[in-house]
Amino acid sequence: MGSNFSTPKGLLRAARMAELIDQLAPAEGYTRSALEGVTLMRSNRSLPRTPALYEPSIVIVAQGRKRGFHGGNAYVYDAQQYLVLSVPLPFDIETEATPQEPMLGVALRIDQSATAELALASDEIEPEQVIAPQTLFATAVDERIGDATIRLLEALAHPTDARILAPGIVREITYRVLMGNQGGSLRAALTQGGHFARIGKALRRIHDHFDEALDVATLARDANMSVPAFHLHFKAVTQTSPLQYIKAMRLHQARLLMIRNGLSAASASERVGYESSSQFSREFKRLFGRSPLEEARYLKDVLSVSPQAVVASQQRTLSS
Repeated sequence: MGSNFSTPKGLLRAARMAELIDQLAPAEGYTRSALEGVTLMRSNRSLPRTPALYEPSIVIVAQGRKRGFHGGNAYVYDAQQYLVLSVPLPFDIETEATPQEPMLGVALRIDQSATAELALASDEIEPEQVIAPQTLFATAVDERIGDATIRLLEALAHPTDARILAPGIVREITYRVLMGNQGGSLRAALTQGGHFARIGKALRRIHDHFDEALDVATLARDANMSVPAFHLHFKAVTQTSPLQYIKAMRLHQARLLMIRNGLSAASASERVGYESSSQFSREFKRLFGRSPLEEARYLKDVLSVSPQAVVASQQRTLSS
């Protein structure tokens, strides 16, 4: 596979990647790239541990460091390791950065159908033993993934290249991840049947329809499980209960609406399906540690919100 970012060549690769992201994302926060599904990340300061919500994605950090916390485990993603999430997942994150060395990274949304197609094709060519699917993992950045990421960032700097070349490079990076050290667990998550796949389908439904009435009995029935079995397997994948997951999804989406669209807490709570604004405020503060108004003010300051610093759809968190 070649060297990772901890070798001299790897360090040069990370430096080039950081240089490109620095140019493409001059403002703090999340910047939409010229290609749908690819988001640039920048933080000029360290940020404490805070709840976040990531969509299925590949997150590559060229400079600085991020840590994710889920199920009692810590996942470091930095210039040595990238992070992969196979399902939409709320978890805690923290960021290490300084004004002199900001955290700079890029997130690629995992397209479910396209990635599953790649996974099936690779399994047909190089079948492997049965591997258990994983919700998320961090693994070493190798030379081929690093080089492809640089080519992607270079393409994103030019509109024509972004339109014509970048989609193929994203496909290449996705393939490299699928065939990497822990790629088997992602392939399993996308292609194997069984409980994980059925819970994954339920998670995508919650993610896409969080503002609608959702009840556990219906979700369990759609997953062809009893309610107790659904609870058991749901918690095995997400480390939380279905109701807590739905609540977290709605609260994260409300936070996004307040920052991105300037909605009031009352409007945001109604938009995500809350009938009681007081209940929304209580649960919001319980999750984020601040009232909706305090959180909105804090994040606007942290992200220095501008037209260039917007949150793209693939990574639904504003405080990472």
